[in-house]
Amino acid sequence: MNANFDDFLVFKFGGASVKDAAGVKNLAHILQKYAHQPLFVVISAMGKTTNALERILDAYFYGKEDILPLFEQLKNMHLSIARELTPENERIIAKLDAIFKKLEEKLSEPHSDNYEFEYDQIVSFGEILSTKLISTYLNIIGIRNHWFDVRELLLTDRTYMEAKIKWEESGIVLKSAMAEVLEKKDEKLFITQGFIAGAGDGISTTFGREGSDYSAAIIAYLIDAKSVTIWKDVPGLLNADPKFFPDAVKLDEISYEEAIELSYYGATIIHPKTLKPLQNKGIPLKVKPFMSPDEPGSVITAVKQTHFIPSYIFKRDQILITIFPKDFSFISVDNLSEIFAILSQNSVKINLMQNSALSFSICTDNKIHRIDNVIKMLNNNYLVKYNEAMELVTIRHYTEDIVKKMKAGRKVYAEQHSRTTVQFVVKMSGTN
Repeated sequence: MNANFDDFLVFKFGGASVKDAAGVKNLAHILQKYAHQPLFVVISAMGKTTNALERILDAYFYGKEDILPLFEQLKNMHLSIARELTPENERIIAKLDAIFKKLEEKLSEPHSDNYEFEYDQIVSFGEILSTKLISTYLNIIGIRNHWFDVRELLLTDRTYMEAKIKWEESGIVLKSAMAEVLEKKDEKLFITQGFIAGAGDGISTTFGREGSDYSAAIIAYLIDAKSVTIWKDVPGLLNADPKFFPDAVKLDEISYEEAIELSYYGATIIHPKTLKPLQNKGIPLKVKPFMSPDEPGSVITAVKQTHFIPSYIFKRDQILITIFPKDFSFISVDNLSEIFAILSQNSVKINLMQNSALSFSICTDNKIHRIDNVIKMLNNNYLVKYNEAMELVTIRHYTEDIVKKMKAGRKVYAEQHSRTTVQFVVKMSGTN
């Protein structure tokens, strides 16, 4: 296999970019601008499809509500986009019908006892639907492309909802598949799914919510791509969420290190695991506006950054858990070792931690199916108190005036300062 892949660009389009027929047509318009450039395109589920599939999963697993109306609503949304895109929609609809039939068969089977396994099998249908729809539409309008099932290319372990990539094995399989298509069809536009992967034997895995960015980074790393471009509904990388800060400022160029710090603290523009593989190979990551593709956007590179402006990150739906030894003794290293073991066993990521002589506190995402078990296990040896509906506020490159303004009128439950970053936990706005 002598194929060269390092002239490929990797594009990633998120769910907001392809939420409707207009979005899909705009994606086609962008691809036409790069008609002579080898492209590997990674696409998320359309619009709120992942949320819809999570509701279907909960109805299937917990019996919370009737599945059929949810299923029909999701199916009709995709069929309606197909009909709006082109009068020649029979090919698209036939392929969507086949996928929905497989989903229907899955939902008619008894579920296992493993929620996270079922999550990956069901929620992964979103990306299969979106890419089949878009790939077929592009072929209909003359933008030739090859559709890949990424579950056969990116191979992982079976850590459901947070799968770990098998780098070497995936690289061999991916390059072999690309080389075969290039040799037989000479097609240089590949379409595949973000967020999902495979563990063999037809088992789907996922990289976690917003994992499509990571999928694009993995592919770019494995083929030594020229760059990765994430197409978003914002002008580029911003120092704050424009929903909360209308005067948010665009960051034209930042370093890998600064971007990794921002993503670690929860900046939603880039998935936390996305940047490291790109940094390791010096592959630039661009963030460009989907609706204004000629605008420069932002870029993350190996630049040596000397000037910083404050950046604001908000993580909502957090839970603050405080743990006390039942005998009111001090928190010891042995206590911490046991607590961390329980958190690790339940795949709970700590967003902030704080200890005193008599207690240890953590702030984490309130994922009920994990947190309930953590609290149950901790209750064996500890007194556990917790506050739900919390918000973790992070400010990078803060000033004291900014911190004072952000805390005004809000009770702070936990707080930490470093030289560059301040974090504090408050009640989520709009809750009692």
